[in-house]
Amino acid sequence: MTPEAIETAARQLFEAEQTGQQTGLLSLANEGMTMDHAYDVQAALIDLHKANGRSVIGWKIGLTSKAMQAALNIDIPDSGVLLDNMLFENGATVPAGRFIQPRIEAEIAFVMKASLAGPDVTVEQVLEATDYVSPSLEILDTRILRVDPETGKTRNICDTISDNAANGGIVMGDAKLDPRTIDMRWIGAIASCNGEVEETGLGAGVLNDPALGIAWLANRLAQYGDSIKPGEIVLSGSFIRPIEAPSGSLIEADFGACGMVSCRFD
Repeated sequence: MTPEAIETAARQLFEAEQTGQQTGLLSLANEGMTMDHAYDVQAALIDLHKANGRSVIGWKIGLTSKAMQAALNIDIPDSGVLLDNMLFENGATVPAGRFIQPRIEAEIAFVMKASLAGPDVTVEQVLEATDYVSPSLEILDTRILRVDPETGKTRNICDTISDNAANGGIVMGDAKLDPRTIDMRWIGAIASCNGEVEETGLGAGVLNDPALGIAWLANRLAQYGDSIKPGEIVLSGSFIRPIEAPSGSLIEADFGACGMVSCRFD
């Protein structure tokens, strides 16, 4: 993709979010699009948000489960950027129209107290750099059509990465846990919509150790001269399948001893 094509794609995504009208598949409009191109589009999209007053508060890691990787024919996670207007308090009500097609995932969020700069960041270094972890919900959204109406082609990994890894928002739980004193593989959640259980899962579903995702992100960012910074939130990846959250949904994730996280969609 040319620099002009990258900028055009970023503006399409930005306008889709502002208007609530999805844009077409970028992978279809840009033949030969690669994951590197997709991250370039994502970076240009984040620059547009910054130019409109937004600030970066952290990162998200996606596609950490084997099932989701297989569905998209990849063998690595992806990542996106958290912005200040994406953060919701536990129990928050999401205004109608804020998102286009919201879905929910249950995750463990890391809040950092020190920087992490790759390459070769280890799990031990991740734990030392972490202030605390909290149960959380990620709100997914898509500014790109899931399926092209003319060809029937579905979104691929390049579309997802370009669209800020389908990132929409984050709901932080109230608990603040020391990751060095708990086995995060056994942190589980029972996720429900309007009182009906939809999904369950364990932290082990995230690369067998959620901290591995944080190390992966720090090492990937090093390739672009970037790093994870103190105070940033990092979503380590979902251990449940996404739950649809149409208007009127009350989403609750029961993390047992680690607390409850919820949000409602008007």
